[in-house]
Amino acid sequence: MQSFETSIADKLRNLVSRQQGGESSPSDAVLIGLIGRSIQSSRTPMMHEREGARLGMCYTYILIDFDVLALRDESLSAVVAAAGDIGFAGLNVTLPHKEHALALSTPDERARAVGAANTLWFSDGELRSTNTDVEGFINNLDASAPGWNGCEDALVLGAGGAARAVMFGLLDRGIKRVHLANRTVQRARALADQFGASVLPVAWEAIGDLLPRAGLLVNTTSLGMKGQPALELDVTRLPPGAAVADLVYVPLDTPLLAASRARGLKTADGLGMLLHQAVRGFELWFGSRPEVTPELRALVEADLTNT
Repeated sequence: MQSFETSIADKLRNLVSRQQGGESSPSDAVLIGLIGRSIQSSRTPMMHEREGARLGMCYTYILIDFDVLALRDESLSAVVAAAGDIGFAGLNVTLPHKEHALALSTPDERARAVGAANTLWFSDGELRSTNTDVEGFINNLDASAPGWNGCEDALVLGAGGAARAVMFGLLDRGIKRVHLANRTVQRARALADQFGASVLPVAWEAIGDLLPRAGLLVNTTSLGMKGQPALELDVTRLPPGAAVADLVYVPLDTPLLAASRARGLKTADGLGMLLHQAVRGFELWFGSRPEVTPELRALVEADLTNT
């Protein structure tokens, strides 16, 4: 009778074989994987494999979808162990596994501070981790909305894993006050307790009152995403020089961003963050730092538009 660990390893080997077209064994290519649920529409493989091809690498990015493989979330440790045994160079991790991934690995200071890991790599037999969402968010803001950090107050919507990275990045860049609004205010209070007195939890109903003082507005919720309810918010109440960031990238041009641009505000979209957060992971795995070029963005943007 197969052990649980053997069964997981066999599932992963079969998955690699299928995604490589059955033409090569796992040892024939550098393997990276994305672990998560409902990730079949992820654009991350496209971004990484394009960079691998540019460098002339035999490189395959495997989607390890727990829904497709009918795996429980508790199977994460076995999946990661099997990936290491098979020869994966590293892994990306998305919802709902980022906090568990942190606990399974040796995190760097950033992942520990954020409380979640999204990038794993194997080093001398040790599973190490970091969180690249922070620099993905900040670098995208710097590129898309220069001067954004001249404000004193930011308003962040949502208190999930993405909000953790956003708050860490904002505080690290010197924002004095981060107002954190969530429909369940207790969750916002819990994150405020973790990040300190500069994070101020507020009720969702108080958003309208905070908009006039918010030099930066960040949506980390799924509101406005394709198939989700709209984000009901009056951007005309924001200061004239405010910047607006939306982590949603399907649709690429969310109603929040469209309304903000119509008002003349600086904006940063979710695709930019997706592209920028992938940079450090690639560098950790392969020692080569890719660039977020207009050509790369155009490639992914075209794919999103045609879907």
